[in-house]
Amino acid sequence: MIKKMIRSLAGNFLSFLFSLIAVLSMGSALSAATRLKSQAPADPAQHQAWLTEQVRHKLAMIPWYSVFDNLAYQVDGDTVTLLGQVRRPVIKNEAESSVKHIEGVTKVVNQIEVLPPSPFDDQVRRQEFRSIYSFGPLQPYGLGVNPAIHIIVKGGNVTLEGVVRTQSDKDAANIRARSVPGVFEVTNNLRVVKSS
Repeated sequence: MIKKMIRSLAGNFLSFLFSLIAVLSMGSALSAATRLKSQAPADPAQHQAWLTEQVRHKLAMIPWYSVFDNLAYQVDGDTVTLLGQVRRPVIKNEAESSVKHIEGVTKVVNQIEVLPPSPFDDQVRRQEFRSIYSFGPLQPYGLGVNPAIHIIVKGGNVTLEGVVRTQSDKDAANIRARSVPGVFEVTNNLRVVKSS
């Protein structure tokens, strides 16, 4: 009986060990494939497109980036210019740091504006968020980690940044933003991009 248990445990252990080796081998192969995919292409046009996508990805991955921040960028050869507005200085610093380490980037010009702290603007942000994202047709834009409509508030002035699928969604966001009491001006920079 004990010998059967020992053989069974030994068999289970060997099965586990072989499974572990197989999983580690697959992970190593995937890691190699990922490294190949992340290497910059040699063709200048492809390199520019690749670099633009890498910058977009790095900025989207910043953990503190929220619906109340706007990060934009321009890629010109090996120079990346960072633009936009953020509530926290750490986001500005993290954006520059993460883009600086992309293969092929030799210069980063950081023109991101850090918005001044303001309890009034914080209140407007909350009210704008509720007004826009509680409206039925606009609710899908709030799904996911990084909502599609970004709400930038500075001194009681609101700017909408991001992408929507239809002109009627852009117009609805504008109307909802203007309906918040205490807002001085609304600038609607939403872009209409039809999904294919």
